Parts: sequence; structure tokens; C-alpha cells
Amino acid sequence: MSELTETGMKTRRRVLGDAHVNRAETAKTGADAPFQALITDAAWGHVWSRDTITLRERSMLTIALLAGLGNDHELAMHIRATANTGASQTDVMEALLHVAIYAGVPRANHAIRIAKDTFATMATTSTGETE
Repeated sequence: MSELTETGMKTRRRVLGDAHVNRAETAKTGADAPFQALITDAAWGHVWSRDTITLRERSMLTIALLAGLGNDHELAMHIRATANTGASQTDVMEALLHVAIYAGVPRANHAIRIAKDTFATMATTSTGETE
């Protein structure tokens, strides 16, 4: 395993939690192994592991981008990851206000509903792990 992959996997586990990463690794097949390697190296090793901004800030940026693009499954996953990144519910809602202005009210409205549902679920489970 390359140093980049090791760094990416460490950051991926820190943000998403061991349970999530273990499930993804167990479900990996020959068909999606190249994709899993790509996101581990590029997203987690190159981008999320940089020390120029905090994990909290990266989390808020990611949530705003995912909401603005309508990537709902990934949005819920990254909202759950706020338990590990330090982004608060207030941080997430502030990011989603920006989505309303810059990407559209319908996208923000839908994302806020997802965030509320996700935070409610997190409050009842509070494991710090993403699904």
C-alpha cells in the first residue's frame, strides 16, 4: 500500500468511521476496486488530508457542494460524518443557507429536510459512525 493510500485510508476512517469504511471495503469487488482506490487516494489522500483548512471546514464545504448538486445519498453520509469532523448542526444549516442563495431554494430545502432527518437519527444512535 502506498503512503498516499495509507494516508487516505486513515483520513477516510477518521471522517467516516471504521464501520462505514469496513463495510465499503468488504463490499468491494473487482468491478469497483479501481474506483475505491481512486477515491481513497484522490479524495481522502490528496484533498481531505491537506492541513490548509480544518476537517470541520472541509465538512461544511462538502455538504454545501453535495446539497447544491443534489447528491442526496452522499449528503446524508457527510452529515453523519460531522460527528467526527466537528461541524455542528448550526454549521451545516449555515452552509445550507448558502446553498439556497447560490444553488437554489429547492436544493437547499431538500437538503435541510435530509439534514434534519439525519441529525434526528444521529441523536438516537450517537455512535459516531456513518451508515
